[in-house]
Amino acid sequence: MLKNHLKVALRNLLKNRMFSVINLLGLAVGLAAFWMIGLFILDELTYDRFHEKSDRIYRVVHSANWDNGHFDLAITSAPFAPTLKKDYPEIQETVRFSPEGGGPIRVGDKQYTEKAICFTDANVFEVFDFPFLYGNPKTALSKPKSIVLTEGMAKKLFGDAKRALNQTVYLENNYENLVTGVIKDAPTHSHLHFKALRSLPADYTDGWQNFSIYTYILLKPHTHVASLEKKLTRFFPDHLQKEMGNVDYKLHLQPLTDIHLYSHLDYEISANGDVKYIIVFSIIAVLILLIAAINYMNLSTAHSALRVREVGVRKAIGSDRNQLVSLFLAESIILTLAASLLGILIVELGLPFFNDFSGKELSLWQLGVLPTLALLLVFCLIMGGLSGSYPAFFLSGFRTIPALKGQLGNTATNKRFRQSLVVFQFMVTISMLIGSAVIYQQMHYTSSKDLGFNRNQVLTFHVHKTEVRKQIPQLKDELLKNPLIEGVSAAGNPIGNNDLGGKGFYFENNGEISESSVITKRIDVDEDFLNTLEMKLVAGRNFDKSRKTDLYESVLVNETLVKKLGWKNPIGKRVEFNAGQNNEIRGHSQVVGVVKDFHVYSLQHTIEPLVMQMPLDFQQDNLYVRIRPENTQATLAYIEKVYQKFDPDHAFEYSFLDQNFAHQYEAEIKQGRLLVTFTLLTIFIACLGLFGLVTFTAEQRTKEIGIRKVLGASVTSIVGMISKDFMILIGIASLIAFPMAWYTMHRWLEDFAYRIELQGWVFLAAAGVALLIALITISTQAIRAALANPVKSLKSE
Repeated sequence: MLKNHLKVALRNLLKNRMFSVINLLGLAVGLAAFWMIGLFILDELTYDRFHEKSDRIYRVVHSANWDNGHFDLAITSAPFAPTLKKDYPEIQETVRFSPEGGGPIRVGDKQYTEKAICFTDANVFEVFDFPFLYGNPKTALSKPKSIVLTEGMAKKLFGDAKRALNQTVYLENNYENLVTGVIKDAPTHSHLHFKALRSLPADYTDGWQNFSIYTYILLKPHTHVASLEKKLTRFFPDHLQKEMGNVDYKLHLQPLTDIHLYSHLDYEISANGDVKYIIVFSIIAVLILLIAAINYMNLSTAHSALRVREVGVRKAIGSDRNQLVSLFLAESIILTLAASLLGILIVELGLPFFNDFSGKELSLWQLGVLPTLALLLVFCLIMGGLSGSYPAFFLSGFRTIPALKGQLGNTATNKRFRQSLVVFQFMVTISMLIGSAVIYQQMHYTSSKDLGFNRNQVLTFHVHKTEVRKQIPQLKDELLKNPLIEGVSAAGNPIGNNDLGGKGFYFENNGEISESSVITKRIDVDEDFLNTLEMKLVAGRNFDKSRKTDLYESVLVNETLVKKLGWKNPIGKRVEFNAGQNNEIRGHSQVVGVVKDFHVYSLQHTIEPLVMQMPLDFQQDNLYVRIRPENTQATLAYIEKVYQKFDPDHAFEYSFLDQNFAHQYEAEIKQGRLLVTFTLLTIFIACLGLFGLVTFTAEQRTKEIGIRKVLGASVTSIVGMISKDFMILIGIASLIAFPMAWYTMHRWLEDFAYRIELQGWVFLAAAGVALLIALITISTQAIRAALANPVKSLKSE
């Protein structure tokens, strides 16, 4: 019986080649898209789960709210880790990461600039699983001036990872570090990305409010997390309240495995994903597969008229309904199996491009060869059964006598079912078109919106040597000798990188300095910063290098800070802060100017209160240079020449300010590209099905078309007749898609503090594009049918 079913199935598939090819291609492309999205989702869901103790590792994060502001921070300060371990016996270990260990790294005459170097505690390898290739994990970072390299970094510096052990590398200012270990490169599905780890001094400490370090804890086995979090409510009054005052403060324990998809705090250590995208892409994967299955159902049921007599004959010679169902399901499963093999080939060929789009390193056999093949077999059975179920039960349900006469009976239900499937296909297609358009608009908006300064033609680069930082005035003068350079400024961290520091300030209000500090964004800038970035002052004056007191006693603030503090006359207001290595000194300043609000991060963040101070010599570690647009390469060559005149030991490496901001939207841009790609695939699959249906419709109405032509009907009227029903269905699909797409994209835009408004023309344009694509697809076959010689279609009559 099975052998017979296979023979008949293959015979029918070969007999109806065009429909078989359409179904094969649609199912193969659907499977390939589904498989690639599945690999993407699997990678996202397995972030940080490779650590053996991942279920007991938590990151310490905190948030606070007060009258004039708030923070939600992924970073803490240095005292958090030792204090938590001391106060709470449930905590087995604490580990800190500080991403400030990067910079130039040199071995012999080889020198590189590597930002992905972190300071960390000696016990890091007792908590996290980064497998050692060479060295002892227990002692690798136990001594000062120790460094552990990743395998990739070791090969880059020494050619062979094994040779790196016990070698000396030189970091910024010729600081020696002994290579005490080499570990495997961190997996791509880790939220901690680094090329090397440096030893953090065991007694490292800093002020409680100097938030610049990431704190992780390892809980003892069987610890009840909820109970521990209740105990942690004492942490603030015991250690922070004295400095921060009465604020609504919360300390949170964030599961390690939740960080990548669920954490969107300020100062994340790396760009995270978003569980919402996982949900969206999961839905897209299922929808693409459904559309491919719908094509099969549609074409099979539409093609039923050609097989009705076959069903009648089989029933007449004794086949029961179950046998007919199994026959048609066998056809479906054989087709699905062939489509799966083609789909695997498409995945293998398409994955390199998909990896470039998504920033992943996915592999077809990521789950292993046998598990992949087993899943594929299960998929064929499920997909084949799903795709073939309705056609099988529909065809096997014909009554014997009418079937032998070629009578389909009442086909209204069958027709309505096919129409509803077409509506569903194009509802999905139009929704995805709208989503792609809105994402593109938002990305264009973020890249072109006025940020409060001119980010174009401004490059930034790091000044490595302390000696060079002391010569910044001379370096600036040398650069400004070139007429193609319009401005130069020295500052702290470059804006646009989501890594500006925060500091606790005490502000004057009602003539008195507040008793508690307020955590405020802070940046060090010199007197040329506003002019170089073309920022505007709305009150007061700029920093003045001729006034020696400006270095210690003057600050600039932004409009947001003035509004939140309720200052009506901000100029002259006193601002105090803790200074010195252990915050033992109280600094006194006053506001000399108010800067028009400007963005220091991406538009996903609202503008926060900001204090700007003049930098000391050693803090001037970044230069901003505004250049003219003409002859950019020559200008860059000049800047490099000047810089290396002051610092011949370090390579000149720069970035443009607009690129810094664009990098903040990298995740959204990648997701947008993926959505566009899968939208195009959805359109392709839907149009394949539409092409098949129109072809079949034209075949079924061949004689009608011939009679109409004989009676004088034009090609245009015949094409319109065939197209009309499909156009109505796509119109209905548009009306259903509009509210769904509006709700979905409205929710997506909520993640941006500054965003576009949804516009009606986008929805109409998406529907218009879908109608146009469908019309082109329909017309190719409709015109062919309309142009056919009516003699051929009528000669049998």
